[in-house]
Amino acid sequence: MNGLRNYINSVKPNFIGEGRYAKWFPLFDAVENFIFSTQTKTTNPVHIRDAVDIQKIMVIVWLATFPAMFFGMYNLGSHSLEYLESINQLNTGDWHHYLVNLVGYDSSSFVAKLWFGACYFMPIYITVFVVGIGWETIFAVVRKHEINEGAFVSTVLFSLSCPPDLPLWQAALGITFGLVIGKEIFGGTGKNFLNPALTGRAFLYFAYPSQISGDKVWIAGLADNNIVPEGYSGATALGVAAESGMAGIYDNFTWMDAFLGNIPGSIGETSIIAIGIGLIILLATKVASWRIVLWTFIGMIAMSSLLNIVGSDTNPMFEVPWYWHAVIGSFAFGLVFMATEPVSGSGTNTGRCIYGFIIGITVILIRVINPAFPEGMMLAILFANLLAPVIDHMVMMANINRRKALTQ
Repeated sequence: MNGLRNYINSVKPNFIGEGRYAKWFPLFDAVENFIFSTQTKTTNPVHIRDAVDIQKIMVIVWLATFPAMFFGMYNLGSHSLEYLESINQLNTGDWHHYLVNLVGYDSSSFVAKLWFGACYFMPIYITVFVVGIGWETIFAVVRKHEINEGAFVSTVLFSLSCPPDLPLWQAALGITFGLVIGKEIFGGTGKNFLNPALTGRAFLYFAYPSQISGDKVWIAGLADNNIVPEGYSGATALGVAAESGMAGIYDNFTWMDAFLGNIPGSIGETSIIAIGIGLIILLATKVASWRIVLWTFIGMIAMSSLLNIVGSDTNPMFEVPWYWHAVIGSFAFGLVFMATEPVSGSGTNTGRCIYGFIIGITVILIRVINPAFPEGMMLAILFANLLAPVIDHMVMMANINRRKALTQ
């Protein structure tokens, strides 16, 4: 490694100052930081020196998604292979299936299941990663700053929140909207007030409802023209709950299946255990705030319990208890990887409690009260993102006024 370090140091003058390739410094810096940790350190005494920087934080979050990522691929491959085998449609001629042929269609093989799921997930992730890093590079070159590692996290979270059969051009369009409109036009990493991955996902959610949202949202007139929606982005359990309540859920799933992740859903959202491993990593490294996690749960439990008591003769979602809300849909995935994102969330300790409580309440209100959206976590977090600056301002003003009162 010393030889590589010496070589990088020897060519670095070409990329800095008046060097021949100075405008491409962001690319050089990205490669250097990918291989070696940054050597830049603060010198002014007013700074707090810490070994943790934005690069390490983003790498920690990226690694924390791996359990959910690998289980999601396995779960997708397992259910897909079993279903295709049952209808004798294992070889449909689709390009995904040509990739699967490299391993085979043995539905009992762990490797085959994982590979089958990877053949659907990895093309989406590679497309999103290349397009996302491409936009990050363009803005870094134009603005003459380093490439921020935030795009690494945004691309993987966006990919894991997508349905496995998402067209690649839609994946590219979604991450483009999320990074450019949701982050870069506001100044880049650290200056965005919305979560970029959720912004891109919300764009697809409303732009292509027949493929993303199901058959109840913004698609009036499709049935009149014999156009059938192509799929659902939310977990099937939520769709069943919206139609048939708990009776429908119990006919199709068990709570333990939902907890373990043996249910359909977007790629990264199904296994609470895999997501929980990621949560432990983020809490242990203090990347995520436990206050947001705790108070989101409190808000969710309070609102779902209240609606259970109120009840409804026409809306079966009123009867879904909190412990089912916690394991179906994207509640757990959104809570761990989206709600705890430090830039777009609240920054004060009290504000984080309020922020999490709002998310917990809002996700249940959207899921239960609004019949058009059987999900809700994505919209709840984006709504809380918009309120985060106001929440922090109110908390700080309350602290200022309290201290003024003590000094008078």
